[in-house]
Amino acid sequence: MKFSIDPRLQKDCFVLGRSTFCHVLLMNNAAVPWFILVPETDALEIYDLSTAQQTDLWAEVRKIAEFVRSEYPVDKLNVAAIGNIVAQLHVHVVGRRHDDYCWPDVVWGRPAPEQYAESVALELRAKLASHVQGFVRART
Repeated sequence: MKFSIDPRLQKDCFVLGRSTFCHVLLMNNAAVPWFILVPETDALEIYDLSTAQQTDLWAEVRKIAEFVRSEYPVDKLNVAAIGNIVAQLHVHVVGRRHDDYCWPDVVWGRPAPEQYAESVALELRAKLASHVQGFVRART
């Protein structure tokens, strides 16, 4: 069976590209830097991954977290694999600021007060490509 990203993630995000193990998405919420990594696997939980896959996943989470810290003035990084609505394994990396629109509450389930223009998402994809070794941009 061919791998595909859950349609709900595709609807809510820009698919930026792929790293070694994960597809990299940008949540269409310009109020906070919010990236989602979707490992190319049929595993539903992180603990279902092999030790090597877990290592790959966390290395990629770290790269995205470093990118967020280098590009945005954040006070805190939230990293989570929630998946109550979208069962497909995915990991959120969200940069938070004390003055963001829903601090200190969670960003999940909150409507985005502003969305990205497609041109801005493409600029972020280019920045990500220069920052993350092994990142391959999605085809447009």
